[in-house]
Amino acid sequence: MDPRIEYAAFSTRRHFLQQSTAGVGAMALASLMAGDASGNDPLAAAKPHFPAKAKRVIYLHMTGSPPNLDMFDYKPELEQRDDQDCPDHFIEGKTFAFTSGKPKLLGSPRKWKQCGSNGTWMSDAIPNFHKTADDMCIVHSMYTDQFNHAPAELLVLTGSPRSGRPSLGSWTTYGLGSENENLPGFVVLISSGVQPNGGKNSFGSGFLPSVYQGVQCRSKGDPVLYSSDPAGMSRGMRRMSLDAIRDLNQIQAEQLGHPETMTRIAQYELAFRMQTAVPEVMDISQESQKTLDDYGAEVGGASLANNCLLARRLVESGVRFVQLFDWGWDFHGTGAATGIQKGLTDKCATMDKPIAALIKDLKQRGLFEDTLIVWGGEFGRTPFREGRTAKGKILGRDHYPDAFTMWLAGGGVKGGFDYGNSDELGFNVAEKPVHIHDLQATILHLLGFDHEQLTYRFQGRDFRLTDVHGHVVKDLLA
Repeated sequence: MDPRIEYAAFSTRRHFLQQSTAGVGAMALASLMAGDASGNDPLAAAKPHFPAKAKRVIYLHMTGSPPNLDMFDYKPELEQRDDQDCPDHFIEGKTFAFTSGKPKLLGSPRKWKQCGSNGTWMSDAIPNFHKTADDMCIVHSMYTDQFNHAPAELLVLTGSPRSGRPSLGSWTTYGLGSENENLPGFVVLISSGVQPNGGKNSFGSGFLPSVYQGVQCRSKGDPVLYSSDPAGMSRGMRRMSLDAIRDLNQIQAEQLGHPETMTRIAQYELAFRMQTAVPEVMDISQESQKTLDDYGAEVGGASLANNCLLARRLVESGVRFVQLFDWGWDFHGTGAATGIQKGLTDKCATMDKPIAALIKDLKQRGLFEDTLIVWGGEFGRTPFREGRTAKGKILGRDHYPDAFTMWLAGGGVKGGFDYGNSDELGFNVAEKPVHIHDLQATILHLLGFDHEQLTYRFQGRDFRLTDVHGHVVKDLLA
């Protein structure tokens, strides 16, 4: 090697720390390996800050954002004022994605009824949720800072509207690890054939070690791409190859002390174990026909129904965080499929049945009490007609960040509970506002974490999911 290159290589800060008499590099590596005798398992199960109500999470993200005013937020005053000009003070100074000028108010065309012992209002678009009303903690006073899909989705799932931050699932597995060493701690399932608006950043690990990123599995075909042994290579030969790669990586880890080297070792080992464990847990043909019918799932199919059943199988097998993305909830009314009449009926038919079945299934198996279910989109929809479709027969709504609905169930939250409210027309939060960061703080609290203390040092400062915001909404806690 050229002496000048060799000198430069050993003049880096990393090599200085490694070669120093204080042994800082060795100490750092030991710290990275702490908590596991082999030093190769950053996903080993860990304890939270305090006793948790929830041990695991199933997060159901309806990509595009459902029209809350046609599903959960009953506004008779809005119905009475249907087709009237929107009052100026509600829209002055605000920017909308596709609406300008003075739009017309849009009362919901849905039929409504009170459900459950608490008399929760729900529309006829979600008939199966009528039966689970007593299990749901519905927050009617959500609000966010973003009105376009990608940044709003990133905000709700990573705490920032910009790419590069760890997702909620990554923070969860960083804090808690996994309960099954043969499965990822964080699994992602995508239905309706389209990736999330934020792309893989919506379930990425950001600056956390990449072992904490979501592992996307498929309900049809090979569960995980590229996990099978290459053609002509036996499992024994694959094991020998991985052993050699592991030895080389361990040498590099001892020399450089870089955390991603340990992550690489862990990922290779996990991938090897997953080759047996993942196909088994993803095989829904093992379920009874009644269970398949309850969910509306189909062996060999790919749907939200299949993914809801897979979510139950995954958490039952020890996966810490399961993220479901279902595309197709952007109800602008630009076509029949995105109208809040038949379009919403058809879309909800693919959603509320399997999710209601998931709740019932978790309860029957004793998993509901310590599994937190979260449902929602990235923002709400306007109380007025979307500008582009204002004169058409198909009714639709524009993006709206100021007031919308999300719900939680199981995992330590109150069942049969309505929290907060928007005003009589659904424009603004009228009582008990809950910002996205407040929801994130509450989810982490249910998992046993102080959201201000679950941090990771990056680029000279400590980062957290909730940035410098967020308060636990204690009224939601059972």
